[in-house]
Amino acid sequence: MSSVDEHRSEAPDEVRVSIITVSDTRTLESDRSGQTIERLLRAGGYSVATRVVVTDDTDRVDAALVEQLEAADVDAVILNGGTGLGTRDGTVEVVRRRLDRELPGFGELFRMLSWDQVGAAAMLSRAVGGSAAGKAVFSLPGSTKAVELAMEKLLVPELGHVLRELRR
Repeated sequence: MSSVDEHRSEAPDEVRVSIITVSDTRTLESDRSGQTIERLLRAGGYSVATRVVVTDDTDRVDAALVEQLEAADVDAVILNGGTGLGTRDGTVEVVRRRLDRELPGFGELFRMLSWDQVGAAAMLSRAVGGSAAGKAVFSLPGSTKAVELAMEKLLVPELGHVLRELRR
């Protein structure tokens, strides 16, 4: 057994994730990306502690993130939306301010995988991940296809492993 397989086998039995969608136009009912994250997390054996939608306002995004970082029943936070280059896209800056440690490989791998879907437009993604307050935090684009890619190829397979490493 490789050390990676060993680490994966030592992942926590239960992982509770909070989903924060950042959007000026979506509601819980119309938020396909948040719904996709929830569906894929549950299919991967994870629990969803909460799912909220906040407007693309850095103060509101920060307040929602801090609330989840302080929640005792949350192990990880996945945000989607607000990662572009638009003037209101401030999610990445909020997340980076809160991170204790960044995982550069997450954004790098996400952009590499995105290349197959969108070509050179992959460079426009500012997806970021890391740890904050002992929890895993990942910020994804708002596109449902991008969310699906990140969840299926990166987060669902490795989230338990990430938390195992955080708890060592």
